Amino acid sequence: MPAPENTFKTALASGQMLYGCWAGFADAYAAEILTTAGFDWLVVDGEHAPNDLRTIMAQLQVIDGSGTAPIVRLPMGEPWLIKQVLDAGAQTLLIPLVESATQATELVRAMRYPPEGIRGSGAALARASRFSDIPDYIETANEQMCLLVQVETRAGLAALGDIAQVDGVDGIFIGPSDLAADMGYLGKSDHPEVQAAIKEALSDIRAAGKAAGILAVDHDTALTYRDWGAQFLAVGIDVVMLATAARATMARWRDG
Repeated sequence: MPAPENTFKTALASGQMLYGCWAGFADAYAAEILTTAGFDWLVVDGEHAPNDLRTIMAQLQVIDGSGTAPIVRLPMGEPWLIKQVLDAGAQTLLIPLVESATQATELVRAMRYPPEGIRGSGAALARASRFSDIPDYIETANEQMCLLVQVETRAGLAALGDIAQVDGVDGIFIGPSDLAADMGYLGKSDHPEVQAAIKEALSDIRAAGKAAGILAVDHDTALTYRDWGAQFLAVGIDVVMLATAARATMARWRDG
């Protein structure tokens, strides 16, 4: 029995348009609620949300089988942390602040078993192999790994062409907020210079044959990014959704 198919990777490779949402509550109950919305994918965020290995695993458990694909964003691309979340059952990772092809290549290797990579082969006790219930997991897992690298600085944009040529990088995600900050426009991702850089980057990613991704919580901005070539598009953040709905509800009562 082989490792389970990474349906997100398959859909990405086929060119499907995929809509997702950020999961920032670091809680399985909230993640399960999000799966009922029908998003194509959810980002379990370990960079800016208070997640740890156990909360990430708990969310993977409730997302699995829902029809929504889980993506785990780590705070950094450390091989030991990559190894842990892959053993916990993640198949798709989003790694922030990638600025070179060398860095991207090392991330690819961290996600794969030898001889293609350096992932430790302790899957016998891991959730990823269903605790040894998938006898061919180690032999077949590599091809189901999906790496999304986040480009969010001027240095990353300068290296974008080289990063896109790395075999094993399945998609490149543009981080608008950090890019704006690095370009000198902190908190102003809508600045014309930032928008021009995003448009060029999305186009270049698609031209290189890779899937392009980005986040936009504003509907019109999201439509623009889709028109510019974004294929996996995050259109919401759960924490923001709750805060917005709660504030609007109370505002209606106070105004009334």
